[in-house]
Amino acid sequence: MRYPEYFSRQLGISRNAFEQTLLLFDSGATIPFIARYRKEKTEGLTDEQLFELKKWLKTHDDLVARKAFVLTSLKEKFALTPSLEKSILEATHLEEVEDIYLPFKEKRKTRAQSAREAGLLPLAEVIMQSSQNDFTSTAKQFINTKYLTIEDVLGGAKDIIAELISEHPPLRKAMREMFMEFAVMSASVIKSKKDEAIKFSDYFDYHQPIKKIPAHRFLAIMRGSNEKLLRVSLAPAEDKSLQLIRSHFHALKIKYNTLVWESAEDCYHRLLLPSIENETTSWYKQKADKESVKVFAGNIRQLLMAPPLGQKNILAIDPGFRSGCKVVCLNQHGALMHNETIFPHPPQLQTKQALSKISTLVNQYKIEAIAIGDGTAGRETEAFIQRLHFDRKVQLFIVNEDGASVYSASALARKEFPEYDVTVRGAVSIGRRLMDPLAELIKIDPKSVGVGQYQHDVDQGLLEEELNQTVESCVNSIGINVNTASEKLLTYIAGIGPSLAKKITDAREDCGGFKSRNELKKVKGFGDKTFEQSAGFLRILKPAHPLDNSAVHPERYALVEKMAKDVNRNLEELIGNEEALKGIVLKNYISADVGLLTLHDIINELAKPGRDVRGIIKIFEFDRSVRKVSDLETGMILPGMVTNITNFGAFVDVGVKQDGLVHVSQLCDEFVTNVNTVVKLNQHVKVKVVSVDENKKRIQFTMKGVEQN
Repeated sequence: MRYPEYFSRQLGISRNAFEQTLLLFDSGATIPFIARYRKEKTEGLTDEQLFELKKWLKTHDDLVARKAFVLTSLKEKFALTPSLEKSILEATHLEEVEDIYLPFKEKRKTRAQSAREAGLLPLAEVIMQSSQNDFTSTAKQFINTKYLTIEDVLGGAKDIIAELISEHPPLRKAMREMFMEFAVMSASVIKSKKDEAIKFSDYFDYHQPIKKIPAHRFLAIMRGSNEKLLRVSLAPAEDKSLQLIRSHFHALKIKYNTLVWESAEDCYHRLLLPSIENETTSWYKQKADKESVKVFAGNIRQLLMAPPLGQKNILAIDPGFRSGCKVVCLNQHGALMHNETIFPHPPQLQTKQALSKISTLVNQYKIEAIAIGDGTAGRETEAFIQRLHFDRKVQLFIVNEDGASVYSASALARKEFPEYDVTVRGAVSIGRRLMDPLAELIKIDPKSVGVGQYQHDVDQGLLEEELNQTVESCVNSIGINVNTASEKLLTYIAGIGPSLAKKITDAREDCGGFKSRNELKKVKGFGDKTFEQSAGFLRILKPAHPLDNSAVHPERYALVEKMAKDVNRNLEELIGNEEALKGIVLKNYISADVGLLTLHDIINELAKPGRDVRGIIKIFEFDRSVRKVSDLETGMILPGMVTNITNFGAFVDVGVKQDGLVHVSQLCDEFVTNVNTVVKLNQHVKVKVVSVDENKKRIQFTMKGVEQN
């Protein structure tokens, strides 16, 4: 194999699963396809595990490429020795390779290089090999036109010694490890910016070991530093660092004397400290980025996997006061049937007209559910709608509208609704979110959805990669109706990109919709490989072949047909017939390609074909006596909805237009290491008010001792 065996150990998977997964990657197989339809080969690796493996492989490939570059560079410089080559080839981390390469790396002219060019290297070697402290007479011999005095000459020699010490790979590695383990991060306010920096007041005089600083706090400090409001430094105790340098004198073949020690101190403060401080800060920044990205991606996953209401006729309202409430009526396919504006709130206060208009629209468009955005005037609009009594059951939902305005102003929204303005598009987005959160939210940049922590401060490439994987995972785990899915939604199906998605939507418009999965092969560019990767995730409602509306892959249709025949049923009689399915003996169908993991998936799908893994949506109601922050009183127990999850706690909306925090220590009586193990996004919870600070806009809740439904 081209990858070392330790990778399989590091990832906790067998060597066989590791090798088989690599072969699948090399064949062009996608992560969703491998996770769902090649479980025997990977021994059941999840899509998240496969994604992590792919990142590991990228890191390893980058290391291999860097080693090759360094080896070539050293050969060209005639500096490659057998021992250097061995050290480079055996290096397991990029930092090790860079430490080895550092002395040979082209860099801007240093003080040490100037001293070498002036012929001071022999003096530096004399100093390093002597235990005496007086080198005056020796230094006189090296005075020249660039170094005019004994002090200049000795200074140049010390520069050479300092650089030699700083470029010693074992010392750099040891110093790096010391910083990682013992460095303290210190932050202080820049005095002239004290008023401007008030939001960073927690860090005006801050000191904490770097390894104990949680991701959100680290990112907050770095934001303060980047905004030139905080002065930040990172280092272990200076005496320990200097002791570490001295402990490497023997390996460096240096003897201790006053000049060598002065060189060592200069080496630390001028060369090692800035370099290793930057490396350590960068490493912890990457660590904080990864943690924060995981939190954000987890929140996005929960939003995308929120239960849909399904295909219903919906009246959606984007509420407002002065500008009125924009009302749209959508049919069960999400198509816009009607739009207008009502003014039930001050200053117009056209309540009667608004009530009459809503009643008329509900009857005219056979409305089954009403969706109200949770922004400005959301609670007031909810109360207004609750005054109405309809002649049929009409469900009322409050919908998170974060990002709806971003969608409404996007090119995609303009393409969907070229003749309507942003207010209409925003209301449509609210209604469609209720119908199918995933299908609508994927149209919006995830960073605009309003969940997560410091998502704008983290590595944006890392964030985009994680979010794309999360969206792809969610879309493929649910599957989509190929005849109704938007072009954007289709791009996330395994094996299908933007170009092919456009061809699919054009083709279905021309043919009036696909009748079977096999018809997709007629689309230009939809070859056998694409069909293999994508077909299992594309559904056909009322299909020619009954399994086309299931997660059973076409490559297993013959197997399922044999199962049906063996229990004396046709396919239609087998699907959904749990009694008949119990009569199937799975071991009879095990082959070289199909094992129990795949067979269990097939049986589960046949038992409940086309089931939506997202569950069933629940109606939520706020406490009607609480509408603004001033209504809150300490000790109140209120229903709320989890709107955001971070490493330090969960934010809960109780309907006062200001979310409150349930700190991680207040989630339950037990110690909590992962907030997601206690609460989920959009979960309905009950919280007790602990404190309210209207000036700072801070509300503190607790869930300790509060009975949950």
